[in-house]
Amino acid sequence: MVTDRGYVEELADVEDDFDRWYVEVVRKAEMADDSPVRGTRIIRPYGFALWENIQRQLDDRIKATGVENAYFPLFIPKSMLEREADHVEGFAPEVAWVTHGGNKKLEEPWAVRPTSEAIICPIYARWVQSYRDLPILINQWSNVVRWEERPRAFLRTVEFLWQEGHTAHASLEEAEERTLQMLDVYRDLCETELAIPVIPGLKSDSEKFAGALRTYTIEAMMGGKHWALQSGTSHNLGDHFGRVFEIEFLDAQGERHFAFNTSWGLSTRIVGAVIMVHGDERGLKMPPRVAPTQAVIVPIWRKAKEREDVEAAVQRVRDSLGSDIRVKVDLRDDKTPGWKFNEWELKGVPVRIELGPRDIQSEQVMVVRRDTGEKQPVPMAELPEMLPALLEEIQANMYEGARRMLEEKSERVTEYERLRERAAGNAGFTYAYWCGNAECEDKIKAETHATIRCIPFTQPELPGSCIVCGAETDTEVIFARAY
Repeated sequence: MVTDRGYVEELADVEDDFDRWYVEVVRKAEMADDSPVRGTRIIRPYGFALWENIQRQLDDRIKATGVENAYFPLFIPKSMLEREADHVEGFAPEVAWVTHGGNKKLEEPWAVRPTSEAIICPIYARWVQSYRDLPILINQWSNVVRWEERPRAFLRTVEFLWQEGHTAHASLEEAEERTLQMLDVYRDLCETELAIPVIPGLKSDSEKFAGALRTYTIEAMMGGKHWALQSGTSHNLGDHFGRVFEIEFLDAQGERHFAFNTSWGLSTRIVGAVIMVHGDERGLKMPPRVAPTQAVIVPIWRKAKEREDVEAAVQRVRDSLGSDIRVKVDLRDDKTPGWKFNEWELKGVPVRIELGPRDIQSEQVMVVRRDTGEKQPVPMAELPEMLPALLEEIQANMYEGARRMLEEKSERVTEYERLRERAAGNAGFTYAYWCGNAECEDKIKAETHATIRCIPFTQPELPGSCIVCGAETDTEVIFARAY
């Protein structure tokens, strides 16, 4: 028999062994499970419910910018993928190939999409003739396959889920505006709905998307190791893909031009971010706005004759909360209340509502917060009004806790050795000046395993000296190790 506390005590220590803690939380909280297919994971209903809530919030935001959803094929003919040299070179190590259909060898191998620019751009070339055909604003929700050597649930798997937006425009300025607009959509999603503060910025040339003119990113700091996680990217592709795939249009003066493209995406990796940013020694902590279950009601009785009254009271409380709050009632009779408390804490449900015989007599419930552990009695009649406000308070408190972690684990440095020390100790984000030289960037990556996560949009007012070569520069970057 499992003891009331044993369910949680089996977790690895979140501070001492964060990687193991992550794997155990994903499994024990029933977020995902191992798959018989190498490098893939099964997303279980609880994990998928979180992704669906994130997806719904993001889809609404995407459509609000004028983008429509569509769907393009999973397979990309080899000749299409190879039309853009940098693009295919960048993805070559990750591409899975289909060489046979049934018992017949294909005349041309098909790539299983690692991303869809190579099949979407040729279609856009067919659709675009005039400037009146632009812009094209399309998003698709799909799966992609990238041959990952070190898979980890949600963070890096051979197959994962995402959305990928692809747009075509008549000018570089319009493409740039769209690229930055979608990056801000991702920032708003993470900060408003997921309670995850992020740093938006520009990727260095060595870290940008293969074939892109510019890549923008939002970078989040994880708990435990305090590594970075690239949580969403938006790429201005310039007119390069337009030229390669011959997306041409006539402008209002009858002159021929190549279209300017963007692409942008956010994946189930963000589920891993929710786990790692907010989790603690007891397991998950779900941000209320995307939590699969926002409140769980746990009935408590000791004698069989108490059960009927308690369950009736539980139903009254449940009905009073209506349909706007995602509520679950735990009526299992093969688990003790203490066991249930631990399980729902592990699953990160924001609010637990306890109700027993004494509560019925007092016409109250006991409300317990997952984020702080605080308990408070609440009159049943006041619960419908109190609970939504409490959920918003928890959401804000979780964001503030993550923001505080980001601030406390970030440091501006001027000495190279200090950068090395912080990278070796998984100390978080290190801000330092960089001259823009790829050799200086490569030196840091080789010696510390830290990379330039981004060139933040917010830059210091005064110039400084490159952390490697000492050259004067006005560019400050974030160095960190990353998942």
